[in-house]
Amino acid sequence: MTSLTGKRRIASWVAQVIVAGILLQTLFFKFTAAEESIYIFQTLGLEPWGRIGSGVAELIAAILLLIPATVTVGALLAGGVIIGAIASHLTVLGIEVQGDGGLLFILACTVLVGSLLILILRRREIPLLDRLKR
Repeated sequence: MTSLTGKRRIASWVAQVIVAGILLQTLFFKFTAAEESIYIFQTLGLEPWGRIGSGVAELIAAILLLIPATVTVGALLAGGVIIGAIASHLTVLGIEVQGDGGLLFILACTVLVGSLLILILRRREIPLLDRLKR
């Protein structure tokens, strides 16, 4: 369970809800094969499996972020998935995709920053770090 109290607990929960909310919101587009999602993953050469696979990973991360015992695992998974998204924007897609004004890139950066904040606030709860101390 968490050892966070007061402001740190509130900050973590705000970040968890924001990150999970962004991840869950994008699932509609991935799982319904929205034109924008198909375009992105075709451009990356990963359609349809990359779209579906990243959607599944994001769904799992969002769920883990909302379960107190698995928050850090969710933040690690969300951060890992979103680093791939940011790298895709910076190397192949560009910051702006299909005239979105950079919204997808901004959301990806928000997820990364939120995930990092969660991990910093809950660093004592990260399973791997706990094992390394022993």
